[in-house]
Amino acid sequence: MDIRIVTPADSASVAEIYAPIVRDSFISFEREPPDAQEIAERIEKTLISHPWLVAEEGEAVLGYAYANQHRTRHAYQWSCDVSVYVREKAQRRGIGRRLYERLFTLLKQQGFGKAYAGIALPNPGSVHLHESVGFEPVGIYRGVGFKKGSWRDVGWWARPIQDLGVEPASPILFRNCPKA
Repeated sequence: MDIRIVTPADSASVAEIYAPIVRDSFISFEREPPDAQEIAERIEKTLISHPWLVAEEGEAVLGYAYANQHRTRHAYQWSCDVSVYVREKAQRRGIGRRLYERLFTLLKQQGFGKAYAGIALPNPGSVHLHESVGFEPVGIYRGVGFKKGSWRDVGWWARPIQDLGVEPASPILFRNCPKA
């Protein structure tokens, strides 16, 4: 399996992985699955500032992970939100873990200090994955979203990436970061 930086050419595979999550579950709060064109636009926009990775085996994309801005105010710049999605038939093979490990390496190179993940609850598989890679629960937004006929809670988990000290430099844009 290869973990690599996504390209817009991967957008159809990413959309295919994401569509049933949007359509058939409450895990994503989107109403309609984005098509490949929308995913390509999201990829291009994200790769300016944050990493987006895919796990590929042969020609098949099995999962993806990405980071994005946590909040817009200046003091939040050292934090980011992260997400990981794995094709249903490829789950429980360590793909999510491998994607996150590579993602955290890149975020550290950029100068980020902490990652946050929001998980629509209940979702024991996602909670287990996040806690197994070092996330700890920090709180729950109760009844924050309505999907599939019910009000849904979202739990928030945090994971340190690195200690930045008291005078941290601003994180560098992903497009300017060496992709080691």
